[in-house]
Amino acid sequence: MAAVLAQAQPLPGGAFVDLLQADGRVLAADCIAPLQVPPLDNSAMDGYAVRSAEVAQAGTVLPVSQRIPAGQVGAALQVGTVARIFTGAPLPLGADAIVMQEDCTVLDDGRVRFDAVPQPGQFVRRAGQDIALGSTALQAGLRLTPAALGLAASLGLAQLPVARRPRVALFSTGDELALPGSIAPQDLPPGHIFNSNRYVLASLLQRWGCEVVDGGILPDDRAATHAALAQAAQDCDLLVTSAGVSVGEEDHVRPVVEQLGALSLWKIAMKPGKPFAFGHVRRSGGDPAAGRAHFIGLPGNPVSSLITALVLLRPFVLALQGASVVQPPAHWLMADFEITQRDSRREFLRVRRNAAGQLELFANQNSGVLTSTVWAEGLVDNPAQTLIARGERVRFLPFSELLT
Repeated sequence: MAAVLAQAQPLPGGAFVDLLQADGRVLAADCIAPLQVPPLDNSAMDGYAVRSAEVAQAGTVLPVSQRIPAGQVGAALQVGTVARIFTGAPLPLGADAIVMQEDCTVLDDGRVRFDAVPQPGQFVRRAGQDIALGSTALQAGLRLTPAALGLAASLGLAQLPVARRPRVALFSTGDELALPGSIAPQDLPPGHIFNSNRYVLASLLQRWGCEVVDGGILPDDRAATHAALAQAAQDCDLLVTSAGVSVGEEDHVRPVVEQLGALSLWKIAMKPGKPFAFGHVRRSGGDPAAGRAHFIGLPGNPVSSLITALVLLRPFVLALQGASVVQPPAHWLMADFEITQRDSRREFLRVRRNAAGQLELFANQNSGVLTSTVWAEGLVDNPAQTLIARGERVRFLPFSELLT
């Protein structure tokens, strides 16, 4: 992970986008507050603005001297009177508390009896208590959420600067692959399978803020693989393949990448996902300072491909966007299963929570069983050579955080 992230420098470029298009994008620069929020002391309740010293005991009766709805600024509060006020309306000068209307009784003559004694500052939202003028309201590197967009809108900002989306070329490899829709399932030739990795990986990359270029299926042919990767490297930031990086005679991706650039990492002590590869492909011509595209080779088995994408590809593409947080926090939950055999590799187990809130294990952890990832709610990250006893707390990575 450290080796991969060390190469993930934030991409140059970026743009200002409207708030309605900014959800999920990474903020490229600090957002400095051009005003304070709230702009004035205001009421947190519908009720009456008072001088608290004038309502020293329950049963106090005072006349109403003005009415202040939200969006209007009232006059200074006359001594011995109160102001009818509504939520969000500015506090009139001289008032120091709000008595909510549920604690008041309006008499027949229009005066108000206070059935509760207010404390100074009660139900008053102070100017700048949410955001101070000139403060950093949102920090660069934040992945923008609906709440963050609402905060920006409260400052009067219609656009925000966001990082450029990584342009990712996505390839599947193998003559055995067929695209859904290209042939009826009952007519699929023996030895062929439908390409599931294309849909898994494209969806993930889009969720993670990438612009996906569908490179299609690479045939088991060295020259065709060479031409496709060389071409894609010219205008993409990252090339992602599934399968073709192992050691079989028909696995052409790895030797082609080594010919076009270099592999800095190949094979990882991870289960599933051992044949993971990382490197780069050089661009021909152009600016020497931007002379290569990153390369990540994922395994071909569907579960291996998905899990290596979640664990290794996700933080890399977030880091390319300058995200300040690229890995979700782990949650420690109790295991309702046992692992009784040690494994030499770090293992990512498909699990979900049961009615007791404990984690149960999918029965078949084979890397070709995609059903396990639909059934599961997340992964248990189990270090190499580690046994798990029932009732032991384990490190849980929920899909709800990894998929976003």
